[in-house]
Amino acid sequence: MQTHIVPVGFDYDRLIAPLVRDQLDVDRVILLEGAVGSEANVEYSRNLAAKLEQDYENLLGATTERFVVEDVYDYDAAFEQAFALVNAELDRNGAEVWVNVSAMPRTVSFAFALAAHSIMVEREDDRSRIHTYYTVPEKYLETELAEELRAGIDLLSDLAGTVEDPELGERVEARLDSARTLLSEFDERGTTIGAKEVDGKHILELPVASFSNVKPFEELILFTLGEHGEFESVSELAHQLATELGEEYTDSFRSKVIYNVDRLGPGGKGYIEQESHGKSYRTRLSRIGELWVRAHSDDE
Repeated sequence: MQTHIVPVGFDYDRLIAPLVRDQLDVDRVILLEGAVGSEANVEYSRNLAAKLEQDYENLLGATTERFVVEDVYDYDAAFEQAFALVNAELDRNGAEVWVNVSAMPRTVSFAFALAAHSIMVEREDDRSRIHTYYTVPEKYLETELAEELRAGIDLLSDLAGTVEDPELGERVEARLDSARTLLSEFDERGTTIGAKEVDGKHILELPVASFSNVKPFEELILFTLGEHGEFESVSELAHQLATELGEEYTDSFRSKVIYNVDRLGPGGKGYIEQESHGKSYRTRLSRIGELWVRAHSDDE
């Protein structure tokens, strides 16, 4: 059984053509559509998802299910959603899971790719059943659209002087001004404009997944940091862990915590970061550590 998880952006061919052309056996498709952006963008994505849903069923005989990505720029939420979806599909009748990262905004595509990779690390026996893939387009339409717009401007310019109806002449001039402005922006800036601020920043950092699994005591440390936030020192963290476990706080226990924090730190798995503070180290989750805790919170 093959399940394809497909975030839907503004592409059609790249989300279905490779499956049809390579004659893949697709049993189930999960379509994800974005709910953030202009009304026109959201409606376009929704309509495209509906068309894909119909064609997956008609052309491939696959059952489909649609989900909404509430905020396509919320990387953490996309990672959590991807982590849950991929795990659920792996547990469904031993399915192979294929994640298409071709279409939706990069935040979603990277989040889904990273989630799939993280699950490969955690579920070693299932690695061969997890795939991420990208489809290269045969051509891009932006430059062709720009050339057609350029030809349309030339045509309207030729017609503008021959229009006798004043009202129609004003409409032609308005369209000319609008088309020239749009084409000028395209020539100067390309297909996008500006840098959008998200959560007070213009850069969305994409964390890197660990290449090794998390052991039970390491899990406890991560969940404790996730629940309590930053600790002023590893000793303070060790005291909290001893309390939660009902164990006596000893030098041996403290050493065990220090050893595991080091394994989880920047020189190890990267789930914990530390900041020098006098003779101590403030200890907290890194960005990928926060994602790990968020994705595993239901398993605790």
